[in-house]
Amino acid sequence: MARDRNSQGDVGRPVRQILIGLLAFALIAVFALWRIDSPRVERFRIAVIDRVVPGFDWAAAPVLGAAALLEDFRSYARLQEQNRELRRELQQMRAWREAALQLEQQNARLLELNQVRVDPRLTHVTGVVRADSGSPFRRSVLLNVGARDGIRDGWAVMDGLGLVGRISGVGQQTARVILLTDSNSRLPVTIQPSGQRAILAGDNGTLPQIDFLEHPDQVRPGDRVVSSGDGGVFPAGLLVGEVVLGPDRRQRVRLAADQQRLEFLRVLRSAPMERIGEAGALLLPLAEPEPGADDAGPEAAAEAGGPALAARGGGGG
Repeated sequence: MARDRNSQGDVGRPVRQILIGLLAFALIAVFALWRIDSPRVERFRIAVIDRVVPGFDWAAAPVLGAAALLEDFRSYARLQEQNRELRRELQQMRAWREAALQLEQQNARLLELNQVRVDPRLTHVTGVVRADSGSPFRRSVLLNVGARDGIRDGWAVMDGLGLVGRISGVGQQTARVILLTDSNSRLPVTIQPSGQRAILAGDNGTLPQIDFLEHPDQVRPGDRVVSSGDGGVFPAGLLVGEVVLGPDRRQRVRLAADQQRLEFLRVLRSAPMERIGEAGALLLPLAEPEPGADDAGPEAAAEAGGPALAARGGGGG
């Protein structure tokens, strides 16, 4: 039995060596065939590829199926991650919604307690941006509303979120809006929460700069910027944007309105403020003259004051 096993091992070893040699020779031949640069060999290679490759579709099917299955698993993992992210955002949105409802109710109670009168004349007219008439030296757009819609110069213009600019030039059917980024734009603003007043000055860039700031060290990036209402040009409290540091390390404002995608704008109707000519009228209303006092003259006034003076004198005595 031991001799038979040894004889089988002696026969199998040369066969394996021959097979390995043939395989190595075939691989070297294929390598040499694919490396030879000759038109005849090139035609032979093309003929072999046309003959062999179409018959290997069945062999490539499992590989392609495995690759598709792996891609499906990756897509499923991405969908699962997006689903978790959407759930987290949904929870945050619900928390923000509850906070907004509470703030709205609190604001309504405070307005009712303080008996705040909201100006009903502060309405708006919505217009569509027809054209961007800006240039490297001017930032403005044209609206399809004008004098026929009651538009006036100086009125504030907003998009869905923040202040865009002001009306500067009104036609019968169109109106021009000077944007806050225009070099001719100057807007009094208030920076919150410090409450400092400043001037927002456009320079034809995307980030208007803050000028005439009394205490720059009290202003931080991210502070909220709103219109102050100084000068009676704009209503107070309109959102403008937030403070950022510009490339020149100066304090600037990133506008809340997306001035690169202006489509629909709201023009706020702001009624002119009541002007007070006399300082006394602000403190005490003027006394109305009694009927017939103008006709009686100074003598009647003196006679009417006589008994009162006598009564005062008698009381003092």
